Amino acid sequence: MRKIVKEYISKIKSASKSVKVKLFLTLCITVLCIIIFLIILNSFALENFYLYSKKNTLKDLYYQLNSYYNGNDPLLDLESELEKIAVKNNFDITILDEDNMYIYSSDRNFYTVKDSNKGELLEETERFRILKQKDFKNGLNYIILSGTFDNGYHLYIRIPVTSIQDSVRISNNFLLLMAGFTIFISAILVSVISKKFTEPILELNKIAKEMANLDFSHKYRIKDADDEIDNLGKSINTMSDKLEKTINQLRSTNVELEKDIEQKSKIDEMRKTFISDVSHELKTPIALIQGYSEGLLENVNSDEESRKFYAEVILDETNKMDRLVKQLLELMKLEYGKREFNNKSFDIVELEREVIRKSKLLLDEVKVEVSLDENQQISVIADDFYIEQVITNYLTNAIKNVKEIDGKREIRVENEILENEGKVRIKVFNTGEKIAEEDIENIWKRFYKVDKSRNREKGGSGIGLAFVRAIMRYYHSDYGVKNLENGVEFYFDLERE
Repeated sequence: MRKIVKEYISKIKSASKSVKVKLFLTLCITVLCIIIFLIILNSFALENFYLYSKKNTLKDLYYQLNSYYNGNDPLLDLESELEKIAVKNNFDITILDEDNMYIYSSDRNFYTVKDSNKGELLEETERFRILKQKDFKNGLNYIILSGTFDNGYHLYIRIPVTSIQDSVRISNNFLLLMAGFTIFISAILVSVISKKFTEPILELNKIAKEMANLDFSHKYRIKDADDEIDNLGKSINTMSDKLEKTINQLRSTNVELEKDIEQKSKIDEMRKTFISDVSHELKTPIALIQGYSEGLLENVNSDEESRKFYAEVILDETNKMDRLVKQLLELMKLEYGKREFNNKSFDIVELEREVIRKSKLLLDEVKVEVSLDENQQISVIADDFYIEQVITNYLTNAIKNVKEIDGKREIRVENEILENEGKVRIKVFNTGEKIAEEDIENIWKRFYKVDKSRNREKGGSGIGLAFVRAIMRYYHSDYGVKNLENGVEFYFDLERE
């Protein structure tokens, strides 16, 4: 029950905020104020105005009758004229001669000469006086004029005041009735008229709410009325356009700022990673260079051949450090999007053949030939420079790890067409030991080597497969490694032309 009451009160509050309700209440209050004002005016001013009006009427009638009795118009029937005036104006008229004998009287019981000085004096002149008297017999109030004509006759006129009091009461009742009728008509008119005014206001309110939610797609429809609401609608449309433009600029600036911050963050991260990696990987070559340099300085071995060997080791380690730093810089640029790829169409088989040719010395050292179906021609779209590095890394890795299995020592490069995906899968296989499951995910990380001894003669820098991962992530292509029955196969995918 309490919930229902709260909902009802909420609805009343909501309705009280409606423009229609406010307009209706304003109109009702205005009508009531006018009616109340008229009732007060009727009650306090109408009777006085009535007395003033009747007093003037009595004065006019006095002068009219005085002229009748002073004139010598034989055709004028004074008695009929007096009777007509008395009936028409609800007057009691009495005329007496100099001896107070009745000349004419519409009601001989209404007045006596001895009562002519009793009452409230309203006006007095040399010819007449006007009083307001109360008849205690019937409890009624009257306005009485008593005066003397030029011929010496005495005139007495009486008007009952009760009629004006009844008129005030009737008028007030009528005004109250009109107030109720006016409010009823107002309710109908307000519902019709206010709709014309409230609809555009509600539309503007809806647009303002949408603007508050940063939705500037809604615009006010101009009615060409050129009124205040239309002008407000134009202003809101202008404000909406300017706000939309400003917010879009702010969003654009914010995106650029976020990119700048992200870029700065990436650069800082790249710098820290680079310093960390270089510091980690250069410990060994620096230690070797330091050791052999000290040996040379202290003449540990005085013969020429030993000194030459020391110098060669120092030079070799220096070259390795130079290559490592350059490779790290290149890898960082790849991983943090600082390299632009020059994608174009080329034959992947021809590129594979070129990589095998460049690796001939390494292949001769391990006495292995690479098998490749050179009769194929497969066009792909990518940057041939970076794809060559991927194939070179895979092939170099295969050469370092190839072993004889079941009397067979083999490295092969294969291209598998993935028809449903519109891609080609490049695979590099070598016979040898399988990669442990716990190492498969880690070999793509920088400086991770399956060979825990990290043999410097056999092992590389440890960032070749990290290069592959960075390049393939740029192309959003699949890459990986599989353990086969008699060896290991590395692969990556490229889009075909």
